[in-house]
Amino acid sequence: MIILTLCPWSIRTASALCPAVFFGLAVLLGGCNGYSGDEASPMSAEPNRAKLAQFADRYGSASNRKSAGYKIGPQDVLEVTVFKVPELSKSVQVTESGMVNLPLVGEVPVAGKTANGLERDLEGRLGVKYVKSPQVSVFVKEYNSQRVTIEGAVKKPGVYPVRGNDSLMQTIARAEGLDREISSTNVAIFRDDGRQMLHYDVAQIRSGAVADPEVQMGDVIVVEDSSTKAAFQYLKALTPMASPLVLLGTAL
Repeated sequence: MIILTLCPWSIRTASALCPAVFFGLAVLLGGCNGYSGDEASPMSAEPNRAKLAQFADRYGSASNRKSAGYKIGPQDVLEVTVFKVPELSKSVQVTESGMVNLPLVGEVPVAGKTANGLERDLEGRLGVKYVKSPQVSVFVKEYNSQRVTIEGAVKKPGVYPVRGNDSLMQTIARAEGLDREISSTNVAIFRDDGRQMLHYDVAQIRSGAVADPEVQMGDVIVVEDSSTKAAFQYLKALTPMASPLVLLGTAL
């Protein structure tokens, strides 16, 4: 694994930038570490550098398991609080069928809803005949319903569950494999709201040259296709000797 380190003067500034700006800055400063490569150089690949920034912006912001758009699923643990009615407040775990059991309202389907959506649903249920103008808050205490997103040149892009210590290759297989007609073997994994991007070559994983990495809840996996080819080419130019590449915006 290679870690691309920014020049010392840029470290503190870069960690505060949005994912797209950070990736663009990291690419721009790649030469500070003795860049060498035959495919392209940072100074001669301005369009590809822009493509990389767009790439990071497009997928990085989606790789956040705790975003407001997180959809509740089986085994998640929810903290439900009804303002000034402590006897109706409760910590509950979502069943495999996507239900929770709450005081007064009984069983409520919650799978597929956001925390905000569930708050409105419960306020409606309680307000019918139990509590006047209820104020409900729902907090996802434990994220146990693990999912990853896979996009690009696979046969069935989409959102898939993570089971145990699933690897990148297992996740690609779940999406029915690479689309051989349009894909290469380049894969990027966006993680932690775009603060990390890992670049892998599937061919190296298959040959055993690189270990098959574990995926994590909230990862966005992108397999190179025509729309991301320029960004991947620039990544390869920055890391001609090894894979994956890791950019750490907050840890540097």
